[in-house]
Amino acid sequence: MSEWGDPVQVELSHRTYETLGLKRDAEVFLAVERAKSIHRGSEEGTVMTMALAIGTEAGKKLSAVELLEWAFFKFYPSLALACSFQAEESVLIDMMHRLRGPDFRVFTLDTGRLNQETYDCMDAIRGRYRIEIEVFFPDFTKVEAMVRRHGLNLFYESVEQRKLCCGVRKVEPLKRALKDLNAWMTGLRREQAVTRADIRGVELDNDHGNILKINPLVDWSHDQVWQYIRENNVPYNRLHKQGYPSIGCAPCTRAVRPGEDLRGGRWWWEHPESKKCGLHVKTQPVAENQL
Repeated sequence: MSEWGDPVQVELSHRTYETLGLKRDAEVFLAVERAKSIHRGSEEGTVMTMALAIGTEAGKKLSAVELLEWAFFKFYPSLALACSFQAEESVLIDMMHRLRGPDFRVFTLDTGRLNQETYDCMDAIRGRYRIEIEVFFPDFTKVEAMVRRHGLNLFYESVEQRKLCCGVRKVEPLKRALKDLNAWMTGLRREQAVTRADIRGVELDNDHGNILKINPLVDWSHDQVWQYIRENNVPYNRLHKQGYPSIGCAPCTRAVRPGEDLRGGRWWWEHPESKKCGLHVKTQPVAENQL
């Protein structure tokens, strides 16, 4: 895991307050002090200190833009947005560009089974914001071995086979993408699925070296996302206008019917409780009772 430095650096100084416009939130500073006094003394403790302080206090108070400002102040350049070129990431990229110009990091996982519309969106965003997108591909030797043994469409055979495919094409590349980061950002929202109902604005990602996972749009609704896109003329994936509220790999995503769940088109042959690809495994929410 990347170095975090002296625990004293966790402190939200007056300069930080001024940068984020948080003079009204003195309790954030108090939360940091409380957490530091409990968790000082180890690298893991330092990470937990940050998670406790922000997840229990600042994470409840900051808007999406303020949370982005804090994340960049604290972690950049060891911070990046995971982007699958869905509406939520389009919103976050536009917000970051308004804050920093092209000085931010975006990575994506090209599974080899994406829709052409997703590639078109990637190019539109790259051109609009003049940013470099870090693309991670699966290990071709593992893909070849998997396809030889199970076939190209193994994911329709069973949940286990589908998770195997996701593991090879998505989970392993994600681990490489996160290897040198101290924090990563996503477009996750609680409203998206029953499996995301408990996510927080800031979480401790136990499965990727105890780095922080930041979800600035966690409380946003579907309507808020699209209002932002319309008002700011943000590029978005054309599949959204073809009945795809959620977009993944082409063989595993279909358009949804009117009134159907937002993620009803993802792995539609499975029960909702099993609809996880392994990218957003259960992380540790920062709870008040940890203080």
